[in-house]
Amino acid sequence: MKLTPLHDRIIVKPSQPEEVTAGGIIIPDTAKEKPQQGEVIAVGQGRTADDGKLIPMQIKVGDKVLYGKYSGTEVTIDGEDYLIMRESDVFAIIN
Repeated sequence: MKLTPLHDRIIVKPSQPEEVTAGGIIIPDTAKEKPQQGEVIAVGQGRTADDGKLIPMQIKVGDKVLYGKYSGTEVTIDGEDYLIMRESDVFAIIN
């Protein structure tokens, strides 16, 4: 990866949208919703507190995360889509 996030930012590779519902109905491209989960590809060093101390990241590379529908900034690197977002935009880590 050619990107290194700064401070409390992370880079997420979004999961692919569902092609078929649980009932077997095929979803056309125009009706697919933006995925709200993905895998963390890179993390920054952490946030700097007001007193100058570094607060380490709770999220690590390889974590599967849930995030808001409109969270992050979309970027395309080498034909792959990624999201750059703050650690605080992540709602949960999927175990």
